[in-house]
Amino acid sequence: MEKHRHWLPALALVVLSLTWGYTWVIAKRGLAYAPPFAFAAERCLGGALSLLIVLKLLGRPLKLVAPWQTLGIGLTQVAGFMVFQTWALVEGGPGKTAVLIFTMPIWTLLLAWPIRGERVRGKQWLAAVSTLSGLLMIIEPWDMHASLFSKFLGLMAALCWAIGTILIKRLRANTPVDLLTLTTWQMLLGAVPLILLSLIVPEPPTQWTMSYIGILGFMSIFSTAMCWWLWIYILDRVPAWEASLSILGTPVVAILASRLTFGEQFKGTEIAGILLIGGGLALLSLLGWAASRRNPQPALAAKIVEKTA
Repeated sequence: MEKHRHWLPALALVVLSLTWGYTWVIAKRGLAYAPPFAFAAERCLGGALSLLIVLKLLGRPLKLVAPWQTLGIGLTQVAGFMVFQTWALVEGGPGKTAVLIFTMPIWTLLLAWPIRGERVRGKQWLAAVSTLSGLLMIIEPWDMHASLFSKFLGLMAALCWAIGTILIKRLRANTPVDLLTLTTWQMLLGAVPLILLSLIVPEPPTQWTMSYIGILGFMSIFSTAMCWWLWIYILDRVPAWEASLSILGTPVVAILASRLTFGEQFKGTEIAGILLIGGGLALLSLLGWAASRRNPQPALAAKIVEKTA
């Protein structure tokens, strides 16, 4: 049983990457029915309500632990991230926007090293350099013809996500807290400023069609509630920099889905970037597997933490 548990974070990562990757296409379609701030608020509120129902059905605790730390996570990783992400999606295409936001690992690396002491060592640098080089080739920051405002919004979303990642790692290191409860509360607290923003900023009304209800259901239940819980689950078991680099498979899925859905053509630099990201992720997975074979203690520690949560 313990042997199979080692594969759970990897399985969670696959589900997360596929779901989040296709989310960008669904979100772009959703913006045809709802303005950006209202869409972000409705998606977040739907995710929070979905998690509350799950907590109730499973009989899990609803008590808010570490309120100020959870508020910080909700404001950065939920409210800030969703505002800038949705706004960037309005200004740019789903594939490019997704990849741009996944510069998050660069900021996570910069923050996790001095704050948490999570250093990248040895051959891990090869995986990091390959993955991030591929990301740069897809983003093409040297191309000034694209919308600079969209790039700025994407970078702000990436920074919010990175800060939230570090806050979660620090909270889980110092305070026992149920992962599902933490995800629920960060959604609830993050939804408040989004709702206020949607009420304050003048926007056209949401078109409540059956198509939009279906899109909102997917975005709320799967993309928001389930995927943010999976993200925290992964963060609880691997270093922040490793989780951040591994999740870079998501923009590759987003680009493929965007090209297939909207008929966009691949560029040579994008193909090269996808290959570099794939190679970096493969190397990272191989190094992680080799490390787990040499030293199984981290898996045992994760199990002990989960039991005490």
